[in-house]
Amino acid sequence: MEHVDVLIIGAGISGIGAGCHLTLNDRGKSSHRTFAILEGRETLGGTWDLFKYPGVRSESDMDTFGYAFRPWTEGKDIARAESIIRYLKQTSEEYGVDKKIRYGHQVNKVNWSSQDKRWVVHVTNADGSFQMSCKFLLTCTGYYDYDKAYLPEFEGYADYKGILVQPQFWPEDLDYKDKTVLIIGSGATAITLVPSMADDAKHVTMLQRSPTYVFTRPAKDKIANFLRKILPNMMAYRLARTKNVLLNIFSFNRARTKPAKVREFLRNMAKEELGDSVDVDVHFNPNYDPWDQRVCLVPDSDLFNVLKDGSASIVTDHIDHFTKTGVKLKSGGEINADIIVPATGLSLQFLGGIEASIDGVPLVVADMLNYRGMMFGGVPNMAAVFGYTNASWTLKADLTCGYVARLLNYMDKHGYASATPTLPENMSTEPLVNLQSGYFLRSLDALPKQGTEIPWRNPENYLKDYKTIRWGKFKDGVLAFE
Repeated sequence: MEHVDVLIIGAGISGIGAGCHLTLNDRGKSSHRTFAILEGRETLGGTWDLFKYPGVRSESDMDTFGYAFRPWTEGKDIARAESIIRYLKQTSEEYGVDKKIRYGHQVNKVNWSSQDKRWVVHVTNADGSFQMSCKFLLTCTGYYDYDKAYLPEFEGYADYKGILVQPQFWPEDLDYKDKTVLIIGSGATAITLVPSMADDAKHVTMLQRSPTYVFTRPAKDKIANFLRKILPNMMAYRLARTKNVLLNIFSFNRARTKPAKVREFLRNMAKEELGDSVDVDVHFNPNYDPWDQRVCLVPDSDLFNVLKDGSASIVTDHIDHFTKTGVKLKSGGEINADIIVPATGLSLQFLGGIEASIDGVPLVVADMLNYRGMMFGGVPNMAAVFGYTNASWTLKADLTCGYVARLLNYMDKHGYASATPTLPENMSTEPLVNLQSGYFLRSLDALPKQGTEIPWRNPENYLKDYKTIRWGKFKDGVLAFE
């Protein structure tokens, strides 16, 4: 059985970053350490390679979505998927991580052996099934189910005779030129699709059950680009990154402490953009507070522009049932379309659906308690990368992967074989993610829980995490070593 010190599962933005952090923290210290990255698909990129729908892009600025150790240097910091993939490939090559990736390797089961102090990993590839073992398991699978999207049970769904396309499984040869398109949904995917399809389609209609908060900003950050002109790349990157981190924290805290003011600000922004072309109070005025669900980005006002010029329209209503030619609404109206795109959300799963156990006893995901946003009570030598939901995913991924790399050095230095967070007694728990978005509410049992006290509670604040994760002591009275 092949053994490596660290096994990373997934070669998306988290997995590539994990490999880089292990490499960076290994130089001149523990050059004997071995690691491999197992990727079930045939290419790197994860989410950014999987999703092929028109306009797919980052929701966050690339000065925070990029890695802390490698600057983003392209002009647009709201980047399309192809630019993100290029950045990931260049990063993996620069740090030699590309040579550690094994494509077409699907992990099915993992089991921790207390006797051997190692994980045994069951893998399937084109040649069959086999086992590997590792000292530390680092899962970088995200929380999306790559094989299944969420689709509400619409009545008469099968009656529709046009083309149905789910964004997660977008056919690259889909021709929507001069076609009428109906996009169902109001989240980030729908808001990206509408302006991206409006130029070629005959008309695009966005049908939402309820509004979403949106805000607009330029796709190019003038301050970041100015800094790049006058400063070395890394210095400019760190300054732009700091600016955006602080701005994001301020905006999120403002939404929590002054929700009425933030609601008014976002409503007025939409009104200023749309004028009288769209009824803002019907279509852009949600019945919940900002950041109870995610606030969606409209770069360069692209959604507002297509609504104003008439190439797209927005309808707020409920679907009663599908018809042969479109959908019938509960208000009595009807929308006909050549193509219908249900951008109705994602299905979530933990650890990429991998069956995990300790000494043969299965782990129940809903009973697992998250430690420092990465490890789990009573589970040795395992961490899962889970990024922020109110900021760039990679900010937390960087902290997590750096922590694991330093933890391994600490364990090597002191001769420890395992590190296990000790479960607290009688601590109340709550959902891991404090958002009211449908795809989280539908999947509460698919994700671990968090506690009510640090280090079992996620502060969802990069500066607080940076202090406790980047500089906190490993011997904190909770993490037990053997």
